[in-house]
This record gives sequence, structure tokens and C-alpha cells, in this order.
Amino acid sequence: MTTQVSFSIDTPRGRRPLSVAYRRSGTGAPLLLLHGIGHHRQAWDPVVHILAAERDVIAVDLPGFGESPALPEAVPYGLSSVVPVLSAMCEALGVDRPHVAGNSLGGLIALELGHRKLARSVTALSPAGFWSQGERRYAFSALSAMRYGAKALPLPIIERLSRSAAGRAALTGTIYARPGRRSPEAVVSETLALRTATGFDETLAAGRDVFFTGEVSEVPVTVAWGDKDRLLLRRQGIRAKHTIPGARLVRLPGCGHVPMNDDPALVARVILDTSS
Repeated sequence: MTTQVSFSIDTPRGRRPLSVAYRRSGTGAPLLLLHGIGHHRQAWDPVVHILAAERDVIAVDLPGFGESPALPEAVPYGLSSVVPVLSAMCEALGVDRPHVAGNSLGGLIALELGHRKLARSVTALSPAGFWSQGERRYAFSALSAMRYGAKALPLPIIERLSRSAAGRAALTGTIYARPGRRSPEAVVSETLALRTATGFDETLAAGRDVFFTGEVSEVPVTVAWGDKDRLLLRRQGIRAKHTIPGARLVRLPGCGHVPMNDDPALVARVILDTSS
């Protein structure tokens, strides 16, 4: 069941209340799961039951995505704002330095949490921030096209497309290598999440000049990349390894940009190995 946790954050206009939606399950060391831009916490559903057998799993809707409300007015959607929000959320939940796994935008945030020593370990799946300017422009154009399609298509057409493997590929083939494995209900839900994400445009704008260059030391770090990632090409993983020499670089065969759906068992094993 999804729950909201409420807390306060500092803004240019003083302390403001904020809430974040999350789902918590399992027992063991805490593990925070962070999704990518335009997605929602349900991106992790294929692996949650595996992880929850060994970890206290907290799957989060980032501010302005899924069921989490937007950030307060005048608070930007960059790392400098989102990381303190997640730190305050963890404090409100009584969680101290969780293991963190993130995908895409969530992978970038996970690495930043590791850089600030707010994470026990970091697993970054196709993280943002290791692109060239040309690669970033390509990725942002693809994301914007997905957003346009999600907003333009009437719900009955989305539902009709979701009922066939070809339709699911048309809706989600940019991010999944095996879109036919995604259930029709999940495809409809995530398409609507992309349509209604209040934080999408500002998050995309905030990422135009983002390149991860921070040091992540004293914690285990794994960077994993799907070899069929069509959004952030896998050569960016080599740059991530050069930037974070101590990181383990893992190839995810047959996986796309959101690998949790393409090979749940493999992704779960990578996360559990990193957070052991």
C-alpha cells in the first residue's frame, strides 16, 4: 500500500511542508529505490518482491512524479534540492543512511547521495550525468517525444495499444528491451504517470548542464548498464567507471534503459550483491 510521509524543508521563502509517496515492504537493512524522469515507483515492481525477502525496501515517488506532490514554489528540481528532500524523508521515516538503488535520474541521485555520504551503498542503473552534449540532446529529445505522445493520446487509444505486444512496444519501446513483458495495466499506468508528472519539464530543464563529476568513496558502488539501452547508450558506463574508479561496472545482457522489467532476477542480484 502506498503511504505519504510528511516533513518540512527549507526554501527561499522559509520552512515549507512537503510530502512524498512511498511503498515500504520487507525486512532487513533499508534499501531506497529511486525511479527515472517521468516514471513512478511502480517501475520497481518487477524486483520488489525479490529484494523484500532480504531488505527493508522503500520505493519512492520522487517529488513531482507519481503520487508525490510537486516541490514548493521557488524550489528548483535540481540535485541541490532533491537530495536534501530525500534526506529529510529518510529522517522522517527513521532511516539512517540506507542502501540506495536508482535508475536513470534516480541513478544520478543515488550517486549524489553516495557522494554526500548519505548512502551505505549505491547501485546506479543507467545513471544520467555521464553523457556528451550530443548524447544528452538525443536522450532529452526522445524523452520529450514520449511525453508529447503520452499527453496527446486519448486514454482509450492508450488502453487499446497496451493490449498488444506491438502496442506496448510503441508506447514503451524506448525504455524497455522487452516491452512485451510489461503488463497492459502497467503500461497504461506508467503512460499516465508520464502524462501527469508535474515535475517533468523543470527536471528536464535542470538536467541540461548536469555532468556527474563527484567522488564516491568509502561505500560500495555498482554502475550497471543494459546492453540494449536505447536512451543512454552503454558507452556512457565506461565514462562512469573512469569518473568513479572504485565502482564495479556491470553489463546487463538483453536489458534496456529500465532493466528491472527486462531481467528482474539479474537486476535484483546486482542490487543485493552491492548492498550486502
